[in-house]
Amino acid sequence: QVQLVESGGASVQAGGSLRLACVVSGYTVSSTCMGWFRQAPGKEREGVATISYGSTYYGTAVKGRFLISLDNAKNAVYLQMNSLKPEDTAMYYCAARTACAAQSGWYYLLQPASSNAWGQGTQVTVSS
Repeated sequence: QVQLVESGGASVQAGGSLRLACVVSGYTVSSTCMGWFRQAPGKEREGVATISYGSTYYGTAVKGRFLISLDNAKNAVYLQMNSLKPEDTAMYYCAARTACAAQSGWYYLLQPASSNAWGQGTQVTVSS
């Protein structure tokens, strides 16, 4: 049974940091395209970061501030978020795409609807 369980969302002040975690069962994160996506009220879901066979890709809004990583032993994917801004406020989702090849993470970043599985989401709120 495939399951993605996120944690780590919270309310923080601008400039702060958070680390989101997603523990995965049913897929092996090292051989699956994994991604973090977010959706703010009234906006479309957007790609935040993806990782495919060790290659990482970031949305332009977060590049240089966020870092996606894997823990193969825990079969988990993380999103380290630094220098948070109020515009980062959103529900953050972990997702997986099984049709994955090396360097296909860039496509996945732009096509969240191609995901095969989603977590339930974790709320991040950044106040100014």
